[in-house]
Amino acid sequence: MASAAHVIIRKRVVILFLFVAVIMFGLGCRLMYIQFFKSSWLAENAIDQRIRDIPVEAKRGIIYDRHGRELAVSVSTESVYAIPAEIRDADETAAKLAAILSLDGDKLAAKLKKRQAFTWIKRKIDVESALAIKKLSLPGIGLTQENRRYYPKDNLAAHILGFTGIDSQGLDGVEMTFDSYLKGRAGSIVVEYDARGREIPYATHRFVPPVEGHNIYLTIDTVIQQIIERDLDRVMKDTQAKAATIIVMNPHTGEILALANRPDYNPNQFADFSPKLWRNNAVSNTYEPGSTFKVLTTTAVLGDKVVKLDDRFFDPGGIEVQGRTIHCWKHGGHGSQTFREVVENSCNTGFVTVGLKLGRDPFYRYLEAFGLGRQSNIDLPGEAKGIVINKNQVKPINIATISMGQGIAVTPIQLITAVSAVANDGLRTRPQIVREVKDRAGNTIRGFETDVVEKVVDAATAKEVKEVLESVVKNGTGKNAYVEGYRIAGKTGTAQKVGAGGYMPGKYVASFAGFAPADNPQVAMLVIIDEPVGIYYGGQIAAPVFGAAIKDIMEYLNVTQRLEENGDPEQVDPHVIVPSVINLEVSEAMKVLQKAGFNPRIEESGERVADQIPKPGSRIPKGTHVLVYTLTPRYGIGSVTVPDCIGLTLREASDILGQVGLSISPVGPGSKVAKQDPLSGSKIPSGSMITVFLE
Repeated sequence: MASAAHVIIRKRVVILFLFVAVIMFGLGCRLMYIQFFKSSWLAENAIDQRIRDIPVEAKRGIIYDRHGRELAVSVSTESVYAIPAEIRDADETAAKLAAILSLDGDKLAAKLKKRQAFTWIKRKIDVESALAIKKLSLPGIGLTQENRRYYPKDNLAAHILGFTGIDSQGLDGVEMTFDSYLKGRAGSIVVEYDARGREIPYATHRFVPPVEGHNIYLTIDTVIQQIIERDLDRVMKDTQAKAATIIVMNPHTGEILALANRPDYNPNQFADFSPKLWRNNAVSNTYEPGSTFKVLTTTAVLGDKVVKLDDRFFDPGGIEVQGRTIHCWKHGGHGSQTFREVVENSCNTGFVTVGLKLGRDPFYRYLEAFGLGRQSNIDLPGEAKGIVINKNQVKPINIATISMGQGIAVTPIQLITAVSAVANDGLRTRPQIVREVKDRAGNTIRGFETDVVEKVVDAATAKEVKEVLESVVKNGTGKNAYVEGYRIAGKTGTAQKVGAGGYMPGKYVASFAGFAPADNPQVAMLVIIDEPVGIYYGGQIAAPVFGAAIKDIMEYLNVTQRLEENGDPEQVDPHVIVPSVINLEVSEAMKVLQKAGFNPRIEESGERVADQIPKPGSRIPKGTHVLVYTLTPRYGIGSVTVPDCIGLTLREASDILGQVGLSISPVGPGSKVAKQDPLSGSKIPSGSMITVFLE
């Protein structure tokens, strides 16, 4: 019996020993697994429990214009963060922060109660809020410096520069396309804490400095940019257009000297504007170019020698192609004319004739050489390709319409690049917006050389085209682009807009494309006015804008005027300044304009002149039509300040009121203004009537 009990005891001991052995073996395996396979993971977690890594944002690079003027800089600002493990009372802390930062207290409290090592409370706050938070000295709440993007010139060049997001990442414009150069590399502050969340003295304290971003130098010239944006604001006010675009390019290098759209936005507060206003129409919008495209058709037919400038054409007013009659813009046609006159008069019939004579394959060869139907590869986001009918599907009617700028869609950047190829002796260059990238020490990281993409025509043909485009401004539809003392070449354009159901009645795009000086082009420029109200002809509203801008640009660039042998500026065509007739009686306005050598045309039937086109001060050839409006002032919506007219003559009062967009109603037989209603200094809507009492 005792022997049996002894055996049972021994069995139990063995079982216990085996059980303990299995447990020890399992613990050993687990220990080996932790030691050899999980050691790095455990070490990292241990470090995470006692190390706080606070990010330090890198300073974004500066964007300059071509002369080193700042267009986009980074300024220091404070951001609020939390380390939830160190917060003693999450609800109380959240309530105090929410009151300062205008946040939802409940949501913030829930955020502070989460198990996480680090979380942002609010990024890039104002100075007053940062000071208020510092005074509270809340446990677990800290402030760190970040950088906020600032555009010192507000709206200027907004569609070129773009804007950045909360993490200083580029979201549009050059800020996006060159983000990898601008953003730099973030740093951090590393601090070690004990198990209770207290900072350990003399422990791991490490600062990893951020690497600042590189600086970008654009091809843009701020002064030229200001000139075109001023003129865009003016044309938007004068024509009440839906939109407008101007691009200025150096035709020899492809550098964009200025590019602007209206309407625009302020990148400092981009979120306050509709995303539609962020769109860069100059590269993203396509449109039928109308007669400005005839520059390309002229180049093609002269380049392939299918016509000479002195070849004669007869325009009866229309031409039939595949059973469809294409009319010339001039009722009754231009009659007998040379090809030079076809270009000067922008004769549709003549261009259809030479386009069909050129033929499909040569025509498409030139379209490809000019870069149409594909991106120009400018360093701006959202570029469209344009629309060109597939060559295998094109018919004679398509060639006919394309020849005069219809049935094809281009982007503004494509068209100015094509026109610049003519100005550059037939060489098409890639449009460029950035000159170079430099580091903070001034060393060049990346440079941009002139990129000649293709030779479109030979220099002799390009010279012929330049000469005929100059005659368009001297003698043809582009007279309003003339600038005294300079040789201007260019072409007007007026195109009816196309919608889903075909051409849209009453909606047009007016444009002018050209360059100066014609014999040695320094700049090429394109002006586009989308859906102007009232007059919509490119020669009437786009050409004067081109002329005004190109004059200021030529003077700024110190381009020498042409001189005759006697030393006086050459007078190719007598131009005179348009006098102001706003607020004059119609009969008196007619006399003033006729005396100045113009042909006035009354558009409405009121008693006094409310507006005129061209505007007062424009320099245009004698004999040009001046359109006089008597009922609806064409001023932008908004309020103006009433000027002081007391003591002025009726004519002086009319002029000063007309300059600010106000109409006049004289009362009394006197010669000078004794009083006025409303009083000077009052704010009233533009276009309102001011009553002046004469004594």
